[in-house]
Amino acid sequence: MTVTTGVSAADATPRRLADPAPCVRRVAEALDASDAARAAALEEFWADAARRGTPLVEAVEGEPAQRDVTFLWRGHRATRQVLLLAEGIADHADLAAALLSPLPGTDIWHLTYRLRADHRASYRMAADISPGEPPATAALLQQRLLSLSAYAAPDPLNPRRMPGRWPDRATSVFELPQAPAGPGAEPPAGAPRGRVERHRLPAGVLGAERDVWAYLPPGGPAAGLPVLVLGDGDMWFGRLAFQDVLDALIADGALPPLAVLAPDAVDRATRRRELGEHESHVRFLADELLPWAAGRWPLATDPARTLVAGQGLGGLAALYAGLLRPERFGNVLAQSAPLTAPVCATVAEGLSLPGDGATRPIAVRLDVGLREAGIIDHHRDLYGSLSSRGCPVTLGEYNGGHDWASWGSCLTEGLVRLLGH
Repeated sequence: MTVTTGVSAADATPRRLADPAPCVRRVAEALDASDAARAAALEEFWADAARRGTPLVEAVEGEPAQRDVTFLWRGHRATRQVLLLAEGIADHADLAAALLSPLPGTDIWHLTYRLRADHRASYRMAADISPGEPPATAALLQQRLLSLSAYAAPDPLNPRRMPGRWPDRATSVFELPQAPAGPGAEPPAGAPRGRVERHRLPAGVLGAERDVWAYLPPGGPAAGLPVLVLGDGDMWFGRLAFQDVLDALIADGALPPLAVLAPDAVDRATRRRELGEHESHVRFLADELLPWAAGRWPLATDPARTLVAGQGLGGLAALYAGLLRPERFGNVLAQSAPLTAPVCATVAEGLSLPGDGATRPIAVRLDVGLREAGIIDHHRDLYGSLSSRGCPVTLGEYNGGHDWASWGSCLTEGLVRLLGH
């Protein structure tokens, strides 16, 4: 029974700095120079930002565990406001607090947060070029910014991007130097590669067919292959190329060869309707998906070698799969599940003892972001309840929000803990 946490959530709280960061102050100090010197300073500033990539990250004197992180936007005469939408940083109930500030006399818009040096997040930005001045009242300004957020896009000065869905728009990603390292995006040169197939299954219990992504390890399936059932296959394999990470983990010996079955989420409405606390989805996984796959490949049927995993509502669905069908799913990996006190009580009682046909308690891995204020305490409560009842459980707390940018590294750590040699 292990808990893997950093320092307290309060120590990781982002702090917006009232004064410009050193990188911006240096430009401000050049504004009193001649027009030519000022223009040269601005061009050099933007050239440096393009070389380094944004946001600009600076060390904090006397605080080695902190970094000043400056987000930038190059505006023009029509720019009225610039909004930052960063997971785990921006408060969507107070978007005005995430507006960049203009540096007078320049085209620089800037916003600096002091963040703990292990922060990782995705973000978008949006510039308001509407005619007229922004609304004067807080309520009207919030409405304007909510409308503006629909047009947010990746940071043009940040080369690191992550695909999105619903809508299908990319986001920018940044990670500070002490963020937990994940496996390389690519396996070592010359390492054998697995393959990904996409199949359409009859899903009688769900009333519709479902696309399923299947990952098969290098060398093909062998008898008794461990199985990962992973939600949101369209994201993990359709957009994030998770097969490259699996190839790297297997090549490094961190994971044994395994098969992955990853159903599509279809769309936002279907995902909300089917994932979470729904027995029909569990029956689809246990009684339709796994038997279908076992008829095609020599997969393990031992629950101790079968893992179900998901994020958000998919994490809650994974917990209920272990709760309702322990004879099929002996390992559960739930990330950022929307837990409540009643759900925690039900899950803790059900998962802490073997169910019908199971020979051991379910092994559970929970992951949650320090910036997920609505659910982090419930994850800690569930960890404590399971631990006190003798369930093999671990809790991982990462410095970030409800974010695909963080779930990838946590997922690989959880896989290694639950299925590694």
